[in-house]
Amino acid sequence: MIAPGPAALEGHGVRLEPMSESHAESLAQAASDGKLWELFFTTVPEPAQTAAYIRTALDGQAAGHMLPWVVRDLTSGDIVGSTRYHDIIAQADRVEIGYTWYAQRCQRTHVNTACKLLLLGHGFDALGCKVIGLRTDNFNFRSQRAIEALGAKKDGVIRHHWPRRDGTIRDTVMYSILAGEWPDVKRHLELRLKRNEK
Repeated sequence: MIAPGPAALEGHGVRLEPMSESHAESLAQAASDGKLWELFFTTVPEPAQTAAYIRTALDGQAAGHMLPWVVRDLTSGDIVGSTRYHDIIAQADRVEIGYTWYAQRCQRTHVNTACKLLLLGHGFDALGCKVIGLRTDNFNFRSQRAIEALGAKKDGVIRHHWPRRDGTIRDTVMYSILAGEWPDVKRHLELRLKRNEK
């Protein structure tokens, strides 16, 4: 049975640092790059709500179903976003990766691939996960393309599944990667990063 706990993960130009209340100002600045909270299909906090966002994540960590990180770009030293394991089911050796967002300047760069490589590697290689899931809003087409580009398989769509911040209810598109698929996914992601370095 897996036992996820806070850990710093570093590689490929980024470091995932366990989220703490001290990150509130840095996360607010990252979200302000692109006013990401204006996208109705994301969970990015408005600057004034960043402290509450962090508290909710840390409460989830204390309850055992979340493990949140902030994303630091090692070139600039800046905090540029956030990600986490969520819906952790230790008895099933399962985590999901989500609540992921990056400052606009980091979108469509190596950052997402690097973070996913670190999170998947930690989940499969260090924790012993049997499966890692990913999910997104049915209207978040960019996120769906990014998840599919990782090599995750689409499990299906859960209709009328989860409330958005604006009160509407979303359909949720579900994806997963099995432990047996991880070696090929890892090779694929490492190749993508090498191409980005050229």
